[in-house]
Amino acid sequence: MSRVTIRLTDSPISRAGYWWATCVGFVWGSLWSTGRVERRNGLFVFTGMPKWTFGRGGSCVGRCYLTASNDSDTVLGHEAVHEQQWRKYGMLLPVLYLFAGRDPLRNRFEIEAGLEAGGYLRKPARPRSARP
Repeated sequence: MSRVTIRLTDSPISRAGYWWATCVGFVWGSLWSTGRVERRNGLFVFTGMPKWTFGRGGSCVGRCYLTASNDSDTVLGHEAVHEQQWRKYGMLLPVLYLFAGRDPLRNRFEIEAGLEAGGYLRKPARPRSARP
């Protein structure tokens, strides 16, 4: 008797979920974006989105990043990590993200993407030199 193993991550199943999420994100972005739409850092970036159409400063859905105006290169580097998470986990990502919690300082997906790059931590202040 042979055993069949079904992999849900890093597999054709997760990639199908990734492409499905990308299609959903692309349609959503196309419907609501009133700003630039461009391809940057491997992402389809939709700007000018109404704030109710995404979470926090922006949302990555598959290969699409949806935001009002939070599209600096630093943030897009953070979002590119989320895009890779979508590729790895597919449609499991929203469920896993939910269980990881809303607190970005404890959410493993936000930590992996970089809390500072995602705007969750302030850059440490540079020490001022002592004046004579």
